[in-house]
Amino acid sequence: MPFDHCAECRRCCFVEQGYPPLEISLTKKDKKNYGSICIETNCPQLGPQGCTLGDAKPFSCKLYPLAYNPVAKQMFYDVDCPLMPEYIRQLKDVESEASQHLASCKKEIAELEKTDGKFLKSNFAVDSDYFELKRLPILYLAEEIKK
Repeated sequence: MPFDHCAECRRCCFVEQGYPPLEISLTKKDKKNYGSICIETNCPQLGPQGCTLGDAKPFSCKLYPLAYNPVAKQMFYDVDCPLMPEYIRQLKDVESEASQHLASCKKEIAELEKTDGKFLKSNFAVDSDYFELKRLPILYLAEEIKK
């Protein structure tokens, strides 16, 4: 299970010294629940076993290590995430954790395109600035987002 290793790495929840704080992009719903989340060094929600929010974490955090470009309707990933080689390998199996993660993200993205397109644009802008992104090597057509 690739995501079991997230508590060990913590890269997505940590800002190196000398870098500006990372303001987590929040959907309208997430803003109501959390107000704001800013990572100055370690995410305030980061515990010894990883994220303390579990399934209730903001969508931008659930989406990681992926990033979605709503203009091009393409998925990207953070090249520095050590899970990505295994994640990409698992996408060949529709029952895998990676495939389930991608399917869940696609479903939420489709809903957000209808209800909170501003979030999708701002989240991709933050991801593009903060992470080194590369296009996810699978066919990801606009029609797939609508499913």
